[in-house]
Amino acid sequence: MAEQADVVIAGARCAGAVAAATLARQGLRVIAVDPAHFPSTTVSTHLLFAGGVAELARAGVLERVEKIGAPRLSRAFIGGPGHGAAGGYTPVDGLDYGMCVRRAPLDAALVDTAREAGADVREGHRVTGVLWENGRAVGVRVRSRDGGDPEEPGGPDGPAAPGEYEIRARLVIGADGRRSTLARLLGAEQPRVTHANGRACYYAYYEDPREEWRNTAAMWLAGRELGNAFPCDGGLSLVLLMPPVERVPDFRGNMEAEFERSVTLVPGLAERLSGCSRATKVVSSTTHPSYFRRSSGPGWALIGDAGHFKDPVTAQGIRDAIRFARLLGERAGGVIGDPAALDGAVRAWERRRNAECVHTYHWTNLLGRGDALAPVQFELLRVLTDGPGGVRRVLDVYSRLRDPRETLALPGLLRATVRALAHGAGERPAILRSATEALRELAGNRREARRLILP
Repeated sequence: MAEQADVVIAGARCAGAVAAATLARQGLRVIAVDPAHFPSTTVSTHLLFAGGVAELARAGVLERVEKIGAPRLSRAFIGGPGHGAAGGYTPVDGLDYGMCVRRAPLDAALVDTAREAGADVREGHRVTGVLWENGRAVGVRVRSRDGGDPEEPGGPDGPAAPGEYEIRARLVIGADGRRSTLARLLGAEQPRVTHANGRACYYAYYEDPREEWRNTAAMWLAGRELGNAFPCDGGLSLVLLMPPVERVPDFRGNMEAEFERSVTLVPGLAERLSGCSRATKVVSSTTHPSYFRRSSGPGWALIGDAGHFKDPVTAQGIRDAIRFARLLGERAGGVIGDPAALDGAVRAWERRRNAECVHTYHWTNLLGRGDALAPVQFELLRVLTDGPGGVRRVLDVYSRLRDPRETLALPGLLRATVRALAHGAGERPAILRSATEALRELAGNRREARRLILP
């Protein structure tokens, strides 16, 4: 016989664990399954700005996450040729710092929080199918990855079932990432809108004795190269390179040697890493398009990267996964027994998510371009960070306190383009082409936003 639950969730990392905790705190029977065994890592650059730290607090997990030992990043630095600026945050719910917590301890802390709230989290189990009745999702089929060894229970609330089994539920939630099995099974895999990434990601962790940088998340632009250093837990710093996608072939064959060489292409980053040593292998992601998927339907929802993904260049993924998982749980929990009201609540949740995220999505797509627009981006950042409080104004966008459209105002972009042309005479044709394409893209953003926000 199928197990019975109020909610079943595929995936138990950031979004899945927070949704499970939020729903379980309302007294609901929640089962979350994940093929991983925690603690385990996943590909992620895991930086949180002050707005993201505030979301940890709102989800009731900040105290547990703080115990992991990541430093409070109270300052940010933005640098490039002939320019460098540093500043702090406008507090969000009284929190005026960011954090960079490695995913293995972060996700384990979130899973522990979900279990403490009463959710049944089953590790080593994955969803293989969806149960349907009259066009409505009413549950899932699940298979144990490790054969359902009865000596390895999936959680404190009961043993893992051997082989394949069924869970029937009033709400089925997919929180299983960009390559979501649930999105495919629900017929929502094809995005409503999508945007190709213009930069690749390569990152590694460095032993970092530079105490003077321990409270600072730093970013440097150098030509078309982008480099970052984010202090994290374990006495390490995450070093993230985001070269143009055209340079992906350079990394093939000897990725670690090219990573080291690429650090030298960003002089500010190379200087920052003086005295540091790489402690891990290099992790890569070369294809990660941004998108919005349809994320609600009869009896189901998609949260986290399963439903919406932004390029890592603006580090918004974990913040949004936690925020909108919590909001879905709060909105759906009280109407879980009324199918019509539940579907209406999930549709309203999706519209809210889209409305809150679409302009940040467009801003991210612009910053994620790795073409000749990079000099324009640098000049724009120079203008925005000049003067007292400049970096704080930019951080307000990253913390979602300020509308990113303010930084994309046409006069500012035109002024930055003129400055880039003046400083890069040899690249003028390419800069003009990229700027023209970017302006054309911005002109289409309003239509795309309407498509995503309206019912």
